[in-house]
Amino acid sequence: MFNSFKRKPPQISIFHHPSSPPSAKAVDLLTRAKTSPYPPTQPTASPLEYELDIVEGPPTADQLRTILSYMPSKATSPSMALLSAHPSASEASGKGVKEIAELVSRNPKALKWPVVVDWDDGKAAVGSVDGVKEILEALRRKRDEGEKEEDTKPKGWFT
Repeated sequence: MFNSFKRKPPQISIFHHPSSPPSAKAVDLLTRAKTSPYPPTQPTASPLEYELDIVEGPPTADQLRTILSYMPSKATSPSMALLSAHPSASEASGKGVKEIAELVSRNPKALKWPVVVDWDDGKAAVGSVDGVKEILEALRRKRDEGEKEEDTKPKGWFT
């Protein structure tokens, strides 16, 4: 009955293209942060807790819409936020999310890789390893604040 009250770890997805160096680096960062001390400069720190979903392919049109709503700057057009400098990307320049999703499913090089999403906190990073680091840092802050709260809470029923 009380299983719904258990705190579940955040859900992080990375839409990954194996031949993209930034995407490979982001997968490495995300897997290391889950299995090794985070931040790595603090060997006594615990790893971050989150569910990691590695998807080798582009997001769907619906996922892209959600990802765009998570982006820090809502003013940019979908093509500016999502499309790379690859020549095929010009096909969808100025188009909507549906056209972009169709293009990147045909030609994955048109998308900025990686696409990393923290579905629980509503954060996304597209084409940026620094954006992935920001998502990990937000998870670290949340973890560290949670540890401080647990230390200050009363331990008994009547304290």
